[in-house]
Amino acid sequence: MLQKVLFWASTGLLSILMLFSVYNYFFNYEMIKGFFEGFGYPTYLIYPLAIAKILGLVAIWGNFSKWLKEWAYAGFFFDTVLAFFAHYMISDGQHMGAVIAFVLVLVSYFTAKTVRP
Repeated sequence: MLQKVLFWASTGLLSILMLFSVYNYFFNYEMIKGFFEGFGYPTYLIYPLAIAKILGLVAIWGNFSKWLKEWAYAGFFFDTVLAFFAHYMISDGQHMGAVIAFVLVLVSYFTAKTVRP
């Protein structure tokens, strides 16, 4: 029972966090562009990354294929790890959001098997 609650809570919070990110990528483009430039990342990655996050959430919630779901979790894993190091390396103090997202990805992934076999 506890594992199911952990799955739904972590997956729901992860979804909210990723949808907030996607919202900012699409509707606060100039702000996000400034962040990407500050990190030294190319700005042409903003829209594809937003679309990848949406597709990842669809893959996790849709439960269409175990293989696809694994890749979605892998994508979120790498996204959160790289976000942590990007924020940490420029010392902007925003790296804790990435840590929280990373924990949510891990909890969701490891408790998913208790909800959907």
